Amino acid sequence: MNTASTSDTWTLLFGAWLIAFASSLAVLFIGEVMGQAPCNLCWFQRACMFPLAIVLAVACLRQDAGAWRYALPLAAAGWAISLFHTLIYAGAIPQSIQPCGQGPSCSSADMTILSVPLPLLSVLAFSGIAALLLIVRRKTRA
Repeated sequence: MNTASTSDTWTLLFGAWLIAFASSLAVLFIGEVMGQAPCNLCWFQRACMFPLAIVLAVACLRQDAGAWRYALPLAAAGWAISLFHTLIYAGAIPQSIQPCGQGPSCSSADMTILSVPLPLLSVLAFSGIAALLLIVRRKTRA
């Protein structure tokens, strides 16, 4: 790989890490500072996002273009969970199959940032990370 493509790959990995890191800090702030307890689906999304922040940081430090192989499955799993969560929030999932029936709810108005629901923000974050990792994949296979 030449220097330009190494630099490009690093920039893409850094962008993916930045999204994962900012998302991790945001949910920690919401939970620990604002005191809003996460629902079950939020926990599963965190289980995908927190390791992404670490994995992508290591990938950036090592300039590991193959990072997409182990980061993309985490991003895809988090994306699927957050999409399901967004559909629940939007009312598109029947009540009978909703896993968030007990405990904290993410459907209240205070679960938004700038009027955007937290589950939708999660979909956007995982989508951004996945898109950047797919670009890395394409560049390393070219």
